[in-house]
Amino acid sequence: MALTIFILRLAVCILVLPLYLLNFLGLWSWICKKYFPYVLMKLSETYNKQMASKKRELFSNLRDFTGPSGKLSLLELGCGTGTNFKFYPPGCRVTCVDPNPNFEKFLIKSIAENRELQFERFLVAAGEDMHQVADGSMDVVVCTLVLCSVGSQERILREVCRVLRPGGAFYFMEHVAAERSTWNHFWQQVLDPAWYLLFDGCNLTRESWKAVEKASFSQVKLQHIQAPLTWELLRPHIYGYAVK
Repeated sequence: MALTIFILRLAVCILVLPLYLLNFLGLWSWICKKYFPYVLMKLSETYNKQMASKKRELFSNLRDFTGPSGKLSLLELGCGTGTNFKFYPPGCRVTCVDPNPNFEKFLIKSIAENRELQFERFLVAAGEDMHQVADGSMDVVVCTLVLCSVGSQERILREVCRVLRPGGAFYFMEHVAAERSTWNHFWQQVLDPAWYLLFDGCNLTRESWKAVEKASFSQVKLQHIQAPLTWELLRPHIYGYAVK
């Protein structure tokens, strides 16, 4: 099986060889940063339609974590184009973090469409280093479709725990590796290297639930589901929340 996967991977890599050449020359990263927000905007619209009921379910108890100030302070990690805004409760104070500055103009549009929210600021930063955010300053941290592409899940989750106040919550929704010995997992392994290049560092085979369960949370509520998505490769999902 391993040899079959290797041969098929090689065949796929040959098909996308021009992209590997651009990456070798240092051009592909620039292209991704510049144009990936436009691609993500379209993909996110489709994802939101197909996952709307699950997102409403996930975020239904956000208000339960409102802090002493009486207003929910929420940080969205890897905010992208702001497609989660419509699921947040009115009056919520939102801080956005993303390493790609080209998302800002899409965020401005989303903010204009969700005026019931109180937008605080947009920080251009990697989730592994959010030093601009004070310790214990957030009631909630949200992370959707982000752990698949970060450099270090462990460092990000340490930062999440740092910025959350005691009793605050980390909400997540992520596509993950399929069950081993399934055809879906087989094709995830075959396509993973090319997928990583095409979709700005996204990994198909990450078992992200392990990182969440190992992090320093006092309580974790996590579910595995088969998401109602068009692309079968992305159907294995986890979602839930963890309390500091």
